[in-house]
Amino acid sequence: MILSIFLILNSLLSSSSYAAVQNFCVAETSSEGPSGFNCKKPASVTVKDFVFSGLAAPPNFSNVAKASFTPAFVDQLPGLNGLGISIARFDLEVGGFFPMHSHPEATEVFVVTSGSVTAGFISAANTVYSENLKAGDVFVIPPGLLHFVINKGDSPVSGYVSFNSPKPAIQLLGSSLFGNGLPTDLLTKTTFLDADQIKKLKGVFGGTD
Repeated sequence: MILSIFLILNSLLSSSSYAAVQNFCVAETSSEGPSGFNCKKPASVTVKDFVFSGLAAPPNFSNVAKASFTPAFVDQLPGLNGLGISIARFDLEVGGFFPMHSHPEATEVFVVTSGSVTAGFISAANTVYSENLKAGDVFVIPPGLLHFVINKGDSPVSGYVSFNSPKPAIQLLGSSLFGNGLPTDLLTKTTFLDADQIKKLKGVFGGTD
């Protein structure tokens, strides 16, 4: 009995020691499975796996929202794999916005570095927490809650956002409702919108009947 316990403890300690030696699990981004990316073999890991220079790239505003989002997620920065963190840059032209959306499993923290925005989220109790933010302000958004950012000022906005996930998922409210094949009659009963409104929104988001 004592020998069995000793062997089990030894096995656990050996596993812990091995985990401690493995300081990181750089993503093998060429193959992704249901549980995420596999680890690169240590011999193929280089310092480039821990560096991403894309956040300085010019913003891309070629969209109706006049918004640019440049991620440094695990796909762009393989060294983030398994570390539970990521970062991105955001830019908004005058009148630009990030529409209602959520990150189902990720907390979001962003800082405004230039300009001013109105940002907010809606709690499960339908309480709205909204604030006008200026350069230097930090805003935190709990996981899974609908939130938005709007540039209501007279100058462009820039900032950085961090997530406690190396690859945060995003669910856009408009796309989820009107960017798929949900039948119009079903949506009229579940959204309190009439058929003409729904068909118009499907045209915007690319949905079908």
